[in-house]
Amino acid sequence: MTLDESKLSHRFTERSGVRLHYVEAGEGPLVVLLHGFPELWYSWRHQIPALVEAGYRVIAPDMRGYNLSDKPAGVAAYASSELTADVAALIQAAGVERAAAVVGHDWGAGVAWPFAMRYPELLERLVILNGPHPATMLAALRTPRQLRKSWYMFFFQIPKLPELLLQSTDYALFRASVKNDPCRPGAVTEDDLARYLEAWSQPGALTATINYYRAAFRPSSLLESGKPPRVDAPVLIIWGEHDRYLGPEVAVPDPALAPNVRLVRIPDASHFAHYDRPEKVNQLLLDFLR
Repeated sequence: MTLDESKLSHRFTERSGVRLHYVEAGEGPLVVLLHGFPELWYSWRHQIPALVEAGYRVIAPDMRGYNLSDKPAGVAAYASSELTADVAALIQAAGVERAAAVVGHDWGAGVAWPFAMRYPELLERLVILNGPHPATMLAALRTPRQLRKSWYMFFFQIPKLPELLLQSTDYALFRASVKNDPCRPGAVTEDDLARYLEAWSQPGALTATINYYRAAFRPSSLLESGKPPRVDAPVLIIWGEHDRYLGPEVAVPDPALAPNVRLVRIPDASHFAHYDRPEKVNQLLLDFLR
């Protein structure tokens, strides 16, 4: 299904002095789509039209630090508490009591999981694409297998050097991730890639997006909500099995942390399952929402 950008509204809302950009389309129950790293709202180009056609209202933000959203300075601005409060602000700006679903991929999942913990009253369902529960990921980072896959997370802890390397190579690491990782040939076209490059080149964007990883490694940001890290809402986990960054063992959290989970593994999809198998992902999403 092709995205018709003429049917999208580009909007902004502000929280605590940070202006957040999002696209909106459709009418009906609200679905919030949270993109991953290093992406932008456009990563949901296959899901937005399918949801709108099915009768949903969709909001897909550029998360803070990305693309057209503000890029506040300092690592603390990207703490989990700030990121989840942004999602709450988006739902409140939409004028609804709660979202029918919050959908997160990769870092979007890294925000969606704690959002469901902190603000359970603001969503009915949670959908996760290749993004482990924070407690599951924390445990996995103690294993050699996941440490090897997550080398870049530790590299990003070095001040300034990652930014210099990425800029000097024309974002080669980012381009390889979104262009070469998907299993489906042509899943990301040159025109698509140009959209990503434009977003990465926004002033301050590179440091802001890497600051997500820096903030995540600060002790105050690890499961610090003050509430048990439990999600009682129904959860659909869609997992592309050809994931270079996450081992298959981190897909499902401890039932004590998320007792109402359905897992669907897609064997011919990568970390970017919504690029590789958009029709499959869309059908799973719509079936879960009904």
